[in-house]
Amino acid sequence: MPSSRRTADPAATLAAVRAVAHWLHDATEPTPDRSAIAAAVRLTARTLAGLAPGASVEVRIPPFAAVQCVSGPRHTRGTPPNVVETDPRTWLLLATGLLALPDAASNGSLLLSGSRAGEVAALLPLVKIE
Repeated sequence: MPSSRRTADPAATLAAVRAVAHWLHDATEPTPDRSAIAAAVRLTARTLAGLAPGASVEVRIPPFAAVQCVSGPRHTRGTPPNVVETDPRTWLLLATGLLALPDAASNGSLLLSGSRAGEVAALLPLVKIE
């Protein structure tokens, strides 16, 4: 069965996140290869989209991923009304539960815009690592 770009295999997602876990636990560790970070970001973003199908909120993790999620009104043109945007490391910290969404928003590493953007918090964490 061909894999969809919209779904992520849970085992592959966990493996991808574990491959960068040392960096998530300790920012002074060497930064993982770009491809390892990209895989972890893309798979966790797809996991989020699979858990909350819809197009009311756009989650952006440049340069690796952007997904739409959360059911409700769909936007079709221009800037979406509800956006969550962050860097890859912050996203992975959020996706693993090592950082809470309100903390990331208050420290400036996460941009939330729109009345529904914060709904993503209820879907996190996506993957648990040790």
